[in-house]
Amino acid sequence: MSEPPGTPQPPPSGPPGSPDPGDPTPQQVATDLAAVVGRLLRRLRTTSSDSLLSPSQRSVLARLESEGPATTAALARVELVRPQSMRLTLGALESRGLVGRAPDPSDGRKSVMSLTDLGRATLAGVRAAKHDWLAEAIAAELDGAERRAVAEAVVFIGRLVEK
Repeated sequence: MSEPPGTPQPPPSGPPGSPDPGDPTPQQVATDLAAVVGRLLRRLRTTSSDSLLSPSQRSVLARLESEGPATTAALARVELVRPQSMRLTLGALESRGLVGRAPDPSDGRKSVMSLTDLGRATLAGVRAAKHDWLAEAIAAELDGAERRAVAEAVVFIGRLVEK
């Protein structure tokens, strides 16, 4: 059966894998994604403000947890800060009992910093506050189909991060 004359026809499709004319550009998706991820990160940071950890302190605690003990100089290098700044960060964490200092076994003139049990518990509390806020926001704002869509987007974003 043929269509009556004047009936709108769908636009011809291009070769397989070519973008649909209605698809957003990669540049627009990148801009929008970066903006929303930035807002999400800022919001997550504010959920654990009662811990009184600065972003750099949280980063150092997380690094010590994941990579193990390290010298001040090594932490400064990987955190991309000056050793003097790292000494201040570590001093604040040490005064609160979140990190401990021990002599470097290979060079007694240096100290190795490591996470204490209190530091580990504090870091876990910060993470739990962030996850709890996000889970509550998802439960309150998204229905099942939207949660599935976000879960699918997480897989795609994870794939981008691995590039």
